This record gives sequence, structure tokens and C-alpha cells, in this order.
Amino acid sequence: MSASSNTIDSFKTKANSYFTALDKELTKQPHLVQFEQKSGCPKSAVVLGAVFVLFLLTFLNYGARLITNILSWAYPAYASFKAIESSSSQDDTQWLTYWTVITFVQMFEYFSSFLLYWCPFYYTFKAIFTIWLILPQTKGAEVLYTRLLRPNLLKIQPKVKKSQ
Repeated sequence: MSASSNTIDSFKTKANSYFTALDKELTKQPHLVQFEQKSGCPKSAVVLGAVFVLFLLTFLNYGARLITNILSWAYPAYASFKAIESSSSQDDTQWLTYWTVITFVQMFEYFSSFLLYWCPFYYTFKAIFTIWLILPQTKGAEVLYTRLLRPNLLKIQPKVKKSQ
């Protein structure tokens, strides 16, 4: 057996374990379970296919602005609702931090749209960036908030208070 064959087998094993884990997680979604039962298509294949199509549309700039806006508003709005309804304050902090960061991103985007128009694949990068902000594993919004926004907001806070 060659080294490349071992590498391919290792990749297949790892990919299979990821598909199994994703499928197990997606079993919590009754609509996906129902779709799988009716269509015979695995839940993980449906979700990964949809993600691929959305990524491709964003990459090709077909509806990219709409897709990235839905990505940066729809899921976070639902997650914020769930956070408000939960007894934990940790998820409240995560989503308040996210909304603070994404507000600054949107303001930057608004005021620099004439420059961003000329950036190829801007919406692809924005989609990846938004996913990084949202994911609890990366805590991107928290990283940006604590390292960039918070220190600067604390500097201008006395001036803002004085003007009120």
C-alpha cells in the first residue's frame, strides 16, 4: 500500500467522522429529519450542498449582498432572541458584543462603499468574516471588541457623556 493511499484513507476516515458528527447535530432539527425521510438524501449532504451553493453565489457576486446581510442579521437575531429567553447572561454578552461589532462593520461598509465596490470578492470575505464573528468556537466578535473597539470606545466615552 502506498503513502498516497494511506493519506486518502486517512482523509476518508476523517471526513466520514465529520459527516457523522454533523448528521448527529442536524438530527436535532425536525424539518431536516423529515426532509431526509421523504427524500432519502442525508441531512448533512443537504446542508453542505446549500452552504456550497450560497458560497458559490456569494463568490460569483449573485445576490452576494443579500446573502451576507441575511447571514449577519437573521441567525444572530434568532440567537439573540434565544439568549434573551435563557437564564444565562453569558450568551447575552456574546450577542451584545456581536451586535456592537457588526454595527461598526456596517457603518464602515456604508461610508466606504464606493471603495469596496472595487474590491473583488468583498462579499465572500465579508461572509467568512461574519461567520468568524458569529462562531462560539472562534469568538471573533469578542476578540475584535476587546482588542479594538472597547479600548477606543473607553477613550471617547467621557466626551460622549459630556455632550449628553
